[in-house]
Amino acid sequence: MPFDLHHLLQQSQGQARALHEACMNPVFSNVLEMIGFAHEYTAGKGAYLTTLNGCPILDALSGYGVFGMGRNHPALCQAIHDALDLDLPNLVQMDTHLLSGLLAQKLLAGAPGKRLAHVFFTNSGTESTEGALKFARCATGRSRILFNQGAFHGLSTGSLALNGDESFREGFGDLLPHCEKINLEDYDAVAREIKKGDVAALFFEPIRGKGVFYPKDDSLYPALQTLCRENGVLLVIDEIQTGLGRTGKMWASQHWDLEPDILIAAKALSGGLIPVGAILYSDAVYKNVFSRLDRCVVHSSTFGQNSLAMVAGLATLQLLEDEDLVRQAAQKGEFLRQGLQAISSEFLKEVRGKGMMIGVEFTSPKSLLLKPAWALLHAAENGLFAQAVVMELYKTHHILTQVSGHHQEIVKLLPPFILTQDQLQHLIGAFAHVLADCAKFPGPIWSVGKQLASAAAKQQLRSRFKTEG
Repeated sequence: MPFDLHHLLQQSQGQARALHEACMNPVFSNVLEMIGFAHEYTAGKGAYLTTLNGCPILDALSGYGVFGMGRNHPALCQAIHDALDLDLPNLVQMDTHLLSGLLAQKLLAGAPGKRLAHVFFTNSGTESTEGALKFARCATGRSRILFNQGAFHGLSTGSLALNGDESFREGFGDLLPHCEKINLEDYDAVAREIKKGDVAALFFEPIRGKGVFYPKDDSLYPALQTLCRENGVLLVIDEIQTGLGRTGKMWASQHWDLEPDILIAAKALSGGLIPVGAILYSDAVYKNVFSRLDRCVVHSSTFGQNSLAMVAGLATLQLLEDEDLVRQAAQKGEFLRQGLQAISSEFLKEVRGKGMMIGVEFTSPKSLLLKPAWALLHAAENGLFAQAVVMELYKTHHILTQVSGHHQEIVKLLPPFILTQDQLQHLIGAFAHVLADCAKFPGPIWSVGKQLASAAAKQQLRSRFKTEG
């Protein structure tokens, strides 16, 4: 019997959660149930997902920033169909592939600064990080890597060694040695370490994904770049989430006129259809890594240059240009940020971000009526208020968002750049409505918070008994 995708999906509808619980990750499935996200989706188009019961959900998460141009863009889908119809000579390996050459040329033409001259293609963001670590150490002959506190560069072993959140590292033992966390905004501390002469590279996200943080002082990044140049340290910038228009410029590095020695990208380069990542790096790095004939494949990736990924990347770059999506991200993001900032709420601490990468941070209310409720949530776990907001946005307003990181009272928005004015207003109005409900005690948001606090307390109790046992 031939494979029939339509039949398989129709026959299996409604089984997603049961399959995940039986064969994949039941804990994750249970968490989704607890926070009200246990829905099976049947379609994704533009800015919307559709649930099994036909409910449209405005997607302000974009697959963690993958869908800049929205889901299943027709031109991108057509490009993939065209590639399949051409019977391309895929994964020959012992060849110089035309499509990867074209995509590399296109990426370098729009890269920040003048140092980036070569491209190595990968399958993901974390694989790009792994490659950049190898390149930096090989090119400099040094082993130490400095990374920013609160950083997130992926979850494979080398990438995890650069993770500033201990909750991701717990239980995985010793990771890559000589990777050291530092507060990037403490210039003097960074300078002391770099001037020791044994640092290979300084890694950072221009805008940290976990919390949407970046320096308030615009002179810091250029100063760190100068410090690196003067001491032979490579500047490695992670644009996995911030690149390809997300922050209102093609690359977030361009907000600070940075010229990285290595830039890593992924996510939106795929258009959301075929995984693809890239390492852009300088000629000096290239000559030190691929330094002899017998080192021409000293670093390699089996599927890195696969035809469908290269086509997805080329089509994505073309669509960003043809539809002026980077400018749209800048303008719509500023409208969204200002609209959220204008909401009158004692819970609202700050709305920050660039383009369509926005963090909404909450703080303790001043009201004597609401302070005890806030304190109750925080006694159980920091971040439960933001999670309650995320749940209410989804349940009542059909908007998908996420808490920005562990133990953070921050909701992160990564909507597609194609949002209409009505959709932007819906987002702003939904936040205003939810925050207005937060001022009511008792009220729906606090009922949700109480449920979360109870679950968190039970989890802490189980963890304590496990540790003591």
